Amino acid sequence: MSYACDITGKGKQFGNNVPFSQKKTRKVWKPNLQPKTIVLNGQKVRLKLATSTIRTLKKWEREEVAKAAKREAAQLAKQTPATA
Repeated sequence: MSYACDITGKGKQFGNNVPFSQKKTRKVWKPNLQPKTIVLNGQKVRLKLATSTIRTLKKWEREEVAKAAKREAAQLAKQTPATA
């Protein structure tokens, strides 16, 4: 079982803990992975996603909804003749 995001591939990072005494010890930073069910091609799929990926997907979803609403408003404005 890999410790990585299924979409972005974000995984563990390695480095050193360095205190004031400069005694270096190895450290592992893990991404904050959460199980998330997403609908892909009409099927529910359970994925392990980093929370940063989940936030980005929500942002893209909001932008998609806003673009659709803008297109819809433009179509309605075209259909309705302007009365001045």
